[in-house]
Amino acid sequence: MTESPRVNLRRVDLRGQALDSRLVNSSVPRASVDINQAIDQISSLIQDVKTRGADAVVAVTIERDGVDPQPLKVGKSELEAALSALEPKLRKAIEESISRVRKVSEATMPRPVSVELAAGAFVHQRYQPVDSVGLYVPGGKAVYPSSVIMNVVPAQVAGVPRLVVASPAQKDFGGRPHPTVLATAALLGVDEVLCMGGPAAVAAFAFGLPQIDFEGVNLVTGPGNIYVAAAKRALRGVIGIDSEAGTTEILVIADDSADARLIAYDLVSQAEHDEAAASVLVTDSVELADRVSAEISAIASATRHAERVKTALEGQQSAIVLVDNLDASIAFANHYATEHLEIHTGHNAETLERITNAGAIFVGKHSPVSLGDYMAGSNHVLPTGQQAKFGAGLGVLSFLRAQQVIDYDADALKAIGELVDDFAKSEGLPAHGEAITARFRN
Repeated sequence: MTESPRVNLRRVDLRGQALDSRLVNSSVPRASVDINQAIDQISSLIQDVKTRGADAVVAVTIERDGVDPQPLKVGKSELEAALSALEPKLRKAIEESISRVRKVSEATMPRPVSVELAAGAFVHQRYQPVDSVGLYVPGGKAVYPSSVIMNVVPAQVAGVPRLVVASPAQKDFGGRPHPTVLATAALLGVDEVLCMGGPAAVAAFAFGLPQIDFEGVNLVTGPGNIYVAAAKRALRGVIGIDSEAGTTEILVIADDSADARLIAYDLVSQAEHDEAAASVLVTDSVELADRVSAEISAIASATRHAERVKTALEGQQSAIVLVDNLDASIAFANHYATEHLEIHTGHNAETLERITNAGAIFVGKHSPVSLGDYMAGSNHVLPTGQQAKFGAGLGVLSFLRAQQVIDYDADALKAIGELVDDFAKSEGLPAHGEAITARFRN
């Protein structure tokens, strides 16, 4: 019997050290491609799409993917054919995922608020959907009908009037997007779908493609590789973006009560996405670290994408980190600010209460990250690369803008008119006050 090749998931020992963001993120750095370097590499492509539109998108697809994506617009008959060919068992799974994500999205839809500050003095807050959204669905190493669901459903619940899905041309499917992606779009009633991917797709969303009568959008959402994230950063301001949802990350907090085999499976599951995926375990138990190391080689070598998994697990972005205690594990997690955080401790509820920075949190051994990828009802488009320190995952709020509506009657305005006038004069802006007092002159 041939012995499974060992996966050398490196070990980082931070015991006895005071943890801060610099130490944590330099000890386990994300993959080596820097987003600023990626922006430099794609800036000419973005400009080319701005200048030449569809011609640039077609040219870069032929050059880099070896496939002609024309027609860039996916026709209604193509969408209907993909839906008709969808395998019934998979359709059932997709429909169940849609139902769960929709239920969570509807429950988290914010409600309008009205505040009466005095008689006749009201401020209302309402929520308006973005007018148009480009929903990016990645391709490449895997097929992501799940990303169609995660993008489209909360946007529909928010009431976005125009939704456009873009997904890369697939060589294995005659230069068209993956049929399951098309079928899921059709199932959700999305009829504007484009065959394009990567940073060129983000640029097309921003600038439009006049040659095919495609008007740009106001907001772009969805996950992608480092170059998609770079395009979103480079074009922010021309378009709104949800977050720079880049290469996947998982951080597991565990103590000696955890099941090493299940942790190993979860680390492998995220390494399956991409060679640059980050799979990190932080623990105060050397024994658990040893058990996970022993389990992970066999699991990684037996999986379908063993080479990709091995590359990801042996990269600088993946590690088993030893710390002094659970307090240090929590501190590490908050400084690392991972996309996906799993908690496997003897005190899960207490640990959860102390977590501040994470895209999504999975509590206990029956809540693995892969559940969130498909069927939990949560959204899998999440902030990566420490962006969980200031950003949130995709959801219904991503597609809404809060607007405040001010509604005062004459008596309410007159009651504070003198105060406004005094305030304005103190700032050297007397015309502001005069705009109030003028309303009450005979």
